[in-house]
This record gives sequence, structure tokens and C-alpha cells, in this order.
Amino acid sequence: MQQYREIKNRHQDAILFFRMGDFYEMFYEDAEIASRALGLTLTSRNNGGASEVPLAGVPVKAAGEYLRRLVQQGFRVAICEQTEDPKQAKGIVRREVIETITPGASFADDLLDQARNNFLCALHPDGERVGIAAADLSTGEFRLIVAATDDTEAVLSRLSPREILVAKNMNSGVKLSQAGEEGALVTEREPWEFDVALASTDLARQFGVASVEGLGVAEADAPALAAAGALMRYMHELQPGGVPHLSRPVMERPGGMMPLDEMTRRNLELVESLRGGDTGGTLLSVLDRTLTPMGSRLLRQWVLTPLTQREAIDARLDSVALFAHDPIGREELREALDGVRDIERLASKSAAGRGTPRDLRALGDSIGRLPKVKAALEKISGAVGLESDPLSELIKKWDDCADLGADIIATIVEHPPVTMGDEICIREGVDAALDEWRSLRDGGKDAIARIQMEERTRTGIHSLKVGYNRVFGYFIEVTNSHLHLVPSDYQRRQTLTGAERYVTPALKEHEEKVLNAAERIEERERELFESLRKRTGAQIRRLQGSSQIAAELDVLSTLADVAERENYVRPVMTDGFDLTITAGRHPVVERMMAREKFIPNDLKLPEAARLMILTGPNMSGKSTILRQTGLIVLMAQIGSFVPASSAEIGVVDRLFTRVGASDNLVRGQSTFMVEMSETSAILHTATRNSLVLLDEIGRGTSTYDGVSIAWSVSEHLHDVVKCKTVFATHYHELTQLTDELVAACNYSVEVKEAGDQVLFLHRLVAGGADRSYGIEVGRLAGLPPAVLERARKLLALFEGEQIVSALGSRSGKEAQRSGEKQRGGSTGGAPAMPDQLGLFGMATHPVMDELKKLNTDSMTPLEALALLERLVSRARQG
Repeated sequence: MQQYREIKNRHQDAILFFRMGDFYEMFYEDAEIASRALGLTLTSRNNGGASEVPLAGVPVKAAGEYLRRLVQQGFRVAICEQTEDPKQAKGIVRREVIETITPGASFADDLLDQARNNFLCALHPDGERVGIAAADLSTGEFRLIVAATDDTEAVLSRLSPREILVAKNMNSGVKLSQAGEEGALVTEREPWEFDVALASTDLARQFGVASVEGLGVAEADAPALAAAGALMRYMHELQPGGVPHLSRPVMERPGGMMPLDEMTRRNLELVESLRGGDTGGTLLSVLDRTLTPMGSRLLRQWVLTPLTQREAIDARLDSVALFAHDPIGREELREALDGVRDIERLASKSAAGRGTPRDLRALGDSIGRLPKVKAALEKISGAVGLESDPLSELIKKWDDCADLGADIIATIVEHPPVTMGDEICIREGVDAALDEWRSLRDGGKDAIARIQMEERTRTGIHSLKVGYNRVFGYFIEVTNSHLHLVPSDYQRRQTLTGAERYVTPALKEHEEKVLNAAERIEERERELFESLRKRTGAQIRRLQGSSQIAAELDVLSTLADVAERENYVRPVMTDGFDLTITAGRHPVVERMMAREKFIPNDLKLPEAARLMILTGPNMSGKSTILRQTGLIVLMAQIGSFVPASSAEIGVVDRLFTRVGASDNLVRGQSTFMVEMSETSAILHTATRNSLVLLDEIGRGTSTYDGVSIAWSVSEHLHDVVKCKTVFATHYHELTQLTDELVAACNYSVEVKEAGDQVLFLHRLVAGGADRSYGIEVGRLAGLPPAVLERARKLLALFEGEQIVSALGSRSGKEAQRSGEKQRGGSTGGAPAMPDQLGLFGMATHPVMDELKKLNTDSMTPLEALALLERLVSRARQG
């Protein structure tokens, strides 16, 4: 217990799994917490103290499931192992914490998602910039990021870290609320750990360079470097054996990739569905036909980090095009990739000393498939006949690690056990001593026959026999007629009626070997396995390089495969402003429409008509058009072909979408407050090269407030930001913006009325809509007929009142102004509410204009009836 308390004092923030034989035991508060979290029986024991000690334990062989449940609940678990053989220990067995498992630091498969990284991040704010260091211990990936403070949430949203390190009492304006919502554990560290000088020393030592400049880290990257220092120190605490598999850091600076805020990622359903949080119904679910776990992770990263440099985008598109134009070669490569396991994580496990025999064999089998991958790649590249195609660059960097794969396959059996000692792990013929001990353990008939033959030859007693029984063990039996030939080194063990039984030093040695064979087999197998794992881990850089290339080939060939299956085309990327999409389709909705054909739409946003006001009824597909526009642009900028017959896309630096309504009760924000917060973020962040997609801004408040905000937002995007904008709205008053804004245009989604039926054609046409058909949508939803009829009457009443209000607004205001002038300028009371339609100078209906011109005093009754009939007919025609 003294040993336990000493170790626990060094790991007070973690539940301590204290190894005692075949169990991990927990004591005191740890036992109480674990019993509640895991449903364990809480017992107590007097362990030499004055009182009973609370106790709970789990079997070592079943610890994985308990660890997973604890970590998923946000606990840290320190694994304290016996680090010496209890049989050889003098006194108390020596124990040490070999690793601490947290949500952001684990190698266990059941704690990891194969399709996404498990990032552990550190944040360090520095003025208007934030340094972010991100490491995935399971793969060795290491990234240093410098971002604007406003982009911090976008970066964290992309990385989706499981754990975030911050300095204690950090007060920088950096928001971690979103990270907290997604379940990230926030861990506070001492401020001195974020020191830049200490970080430089630690990173240079980790990667064996004279200074961090050798890692591509510049002075301007100081915030990211400070974060990296704290992260490195924390990882070494969690992994006392070190992190030798950590790859050289990749430096990310502003400008190369598009930050995607959480709002846009959620609204476009890029990697998580709004309905359940899984990948079903997302862009990732459409694109992800990858064959390897590392390919799946890389595709997810690409989807969340679109490129913003045209040259880089075109380079990816070139590679996808090569695969798309060679379906036979692509299929050969994909067949070779099929069966390649997670080389990245398996190699990291080996380097960190965590790999099991089964992990190592899976790594060897996967490496064994890489030569076929290279052969298929060379065939595709050779068919192109270009000296500098992008695939040839990958071939130059390719290393299939054939020597390492052969070493693993030659050493480990085809179907190894998960843990050492359960079954055979090392192949026969690898080690002579191991083979001998196995022969002894398994009966050793050949060895007994050999000893018997040797003794017969040495003594000349041809009837001599070597036998075994449980009482005396191995023995040599000689009949009485040959006792005079027994050598002096024979030691009598047993006398029989017609014979004597003896033992010899050689036979004793053989017996000892047999009895100790099983123990020695396990020890020798462990030695040989550890040696192989160490050799494999020493090649981590080669393995990581091969894994990255295999992942890239997997993603590129997948994008080509999806393009062929779904009839996607290569977009034309430009550095200009215009966005032109011909026959564009929504990739997810199209996939889900198994029986119906998706109706494509054209969309053009030239600089001269950069603000599109999109109106149309409910259920007509406005939101679908918004989302498909955003998805097509994003797909193009990750290097994918797009669902359209053609597309010319001016590269955008940011993509913003504000679609749908939602509240955030945790933050105390109403639906309208969330809407305004997201709109504010867009207006403050968007640039001329951005694409903004807005849906129903202002719907969360009163009509007057909503229309005013929507109008003002549109003006700001048109006059100040001057970016490409599609604004879908039910406020038909906004169609009048085209009269005031030179670069605004009206489009609507077409609807056809057939009797009392409404047909939604889902086709984008020029011009604004004049109705929303909300009552018709209510009919389709199944509202009771009485409710629908009452709604139609109220609609007619409200529309009539609105017309009267519009007609009388001017005369009423003129009378008010006249009265104010007579009274000296002010009424002294509350200001009159402005008329909403008059606020925007609404043009009245032509029938209204004609009514105003009439002189009813000079009309005959017959003329009045004829005029009334004509006006009614015109009004009904719209």
C-alpha cells in the first residue's frame, strides 16, 4: 500500500490501474469512482492499515472493455504494470506507470475510430493569432497551425480533437465552447509549459536537429511552437517510454487551405448528419469508397480542408483525371489496395512498443501487398506517357518496404495470437533453441529415441530402454543379465523383479529441459518477438512514408471511381470571380433518390450579377439549390470531379452557409440569436473572393424586423463585401433590390398550378416569385381540411388589409406631416409605426394604379360595371 500511495501521488488526476497478478486493482477514491462508472462490486480489505480500504478490480485480460468505458466517460487511466518477474523479485515487486490513457491519447483499437484521426491539441493565443499544435498518437501525425483568433473554432471543428490543452487562467477570447459540445476534454496546464524557448529545445531534441528552423518552423510561427512545447511535454508524461513514432511536424499557415466554420460544416452535412451525427446522408458517405483505413482518414481531412491555391487544386484534379481515364489500371490498383490494413497505426504501435503479434503479422501482410500497388501505379503512369505526370512524383518517393515485410512474414506465424503465451507466435525454423524446447514440450519422442540409441552404443546393452513415469520421471532400465555392463555414472533409482532403473546426468538435464520447456518457450518467443518489433519500429519513417502514399492513391482512385459511377465532370478552375454551373446536381440527394430522377439546375454568378435573390414556394427546393452550389464548389476545391454537365469555378477563399433554424439552449441562445450570430460572423469574415449562401435570414423575429435585417444584410454583402451571394428568402419584398442594386438579380424556383393542385417543378428560372404556397404545403403535410379552409380565408383577409394599408399609407403620412407643421413640427407622442411595404417603395399593382386615376363622378353606371369587370379580370390574371 505504501508503494501504491507513492505512485498514486504522482498521478492524482487519473484512475490508477495497479497490477497485482492477474488483476488491475483500484483503491480508495479510485475504487469508488470505478465501481459507479463500471458497475463493479465495491469491496474492502484491511491492507495493514487501521481501517478497511475500499477495493475494486478488473481482470487484466478483460481490461480493454473497462478502459474504453472509462475513457469514453472522460476519465484518465494510468496503467501501472509489474516491471519485474515476481519469481525473481526480492521483496515487493517493482511497479511503474507505463502509460496514461486519455481521450486524446490511446493506441487501443476499441478506443479509436478507423475512419478519423484522434487528435490531441494544444492552444496558445498570441494577440490576434492563435497557435495550435495537434498530434495523433495512434498514427504519429503532428501538425503546427497558426490561425487568426476568429478562425480558431473553424480549425478545431476540422480537427475534432478529443482533448485540448490550454494554459491555466487563459483569457484570450478564444472560444472552446464548440469543442466542449463535441465532447473534447479540456485539460489545463501550467503557463510556463507554453514557453517558446523551452519548446524549441524540446522539438529539436525530439527530431534530432540543431534548431527548429531545420523543421521548417520560422520566427513568425512562435504561437504554434509554444503550443507544441506544451503538447510534447504532456505526451511524454502520458507515454514515459517516449513517442519515437511522432513524425516531423507539418506547418500550416494561413492562405493554403480554406477554414470551414462549424456552421458551414454542419449546414452542408459534410462529415456528420444533422439527423443523427453519423456519416449517413453526408458528402463523405457519397465520396468514401476508400479501401484502407488511412485512406478513409485522409479523405475526411480533404473534405474538411478545401484548397485555395488553383495550382494545387489542378494538380489533384490532374491525378484524379489520370485514374478516371484508365478504368482497367484503376481497378488493378484498387484490387491491390483491398486487403491493406492500417499500416499507419500498426507501424506506430510497433514503434511505441504497443503492437501485439497479431498487429505485427497484419503489418507484414499489408506490406506484402505494396509491390502490387506500385506495379499498378507504374502501369497507369506509363500509359499516360508524360514525363512529369503527378503519379510519377509518387512513384519516385515510393518505398514498398519489401525487406521489412519479408522479415515479419518469415518470423511470425500466419495466424498469431493476440497476446504472447497463449499460442505459437514464432514460426518453426526461426530459432534452433526454440524449436528444441518445443520438441521437448510436445513429448520429445525423437529426443528419447536418440538418448536411448546413444546409451546402447556407449554401454553395449542392446536391450537398454529409456522410459518415463510420474513418480521417478525419466529413467534408464537395464535387465539383471546386463547389470555388469552398467557404467559407473549410472545412479540407481528403482529396483524391479528382473531389472534396475537408473538415471544419468545427461538424462537429468534432459528431464529438466522438458519440465522447463514451456516457460522457456514463452520467454524465447517474447525475446524474438520484441526483437522483431524493435526492428520494425526502427523503420517507422519508411513505413509512415509508404502509408501516406498508399492513402493518397486510395483517395485519388476513389474520387475517380465515384466520378465514373455518378457521372461527375472535371471542373474548370480559374483565378477569376465568376461561378458558372451547368446542370448542377446535389450529390447526396441524387444518391438517395433511387426511383426518381434528380432535376438539375444551371446557376451563374458573374461579377455583374453577384447577388442572387432566390424566391419560391416552400418545398420547391431552394435550400437544395443553395446546398448543392456550396457542395459543388467545395468538391472542386478538394480536387474532386463535380455533379454537373460542366462547371467553371473561380476559386473562393471562404465558403459560408446559413441554412435552417436551430437554437442553442446550452449557450442560452434562441433560434433568432443563433441566426444573428452566424450572420454576424459571415459579415465580419467574408471577403470579395468568398461564396455566401444564405437561407431565410430574419425569419426568427417579426415581419418588419426580419425584412429590415434581410434587406440591410443584402445591401452590405452587395455594396461592402462585394462577394458572390445566393440569398434564398420568402420575403418577396427583397425582389425589389434589383431596382436599387446594380449587381443584384432575381431568380425563383418554378411552380405550376393545375386546378387546385400545385406541382413543384424544382427548376430555377429568372424572375422573382409572388407566392409561397404555404397552405398547399400544409395540405401535403396532412393538415385537416377545416384548418386549411380557415387559413385560406385568413390569407385573403390579411392580403386585403395589406393592400388597403399600402394604398392609404401615403395620404395618412401626408396628413401627419401637415398636422406636425401646423403644431410646430412634432406631435409630442409616440412615432407612428412605418408601413413595411411603403418603407421599400413597393410598386403597387397595375390595377391599383388605374383605380387611382379614375374619376367616378363622371362615370355612368354602365361604364362603371364594364370597368369593374375588366379590372377584376386583370387582377385574377396577376
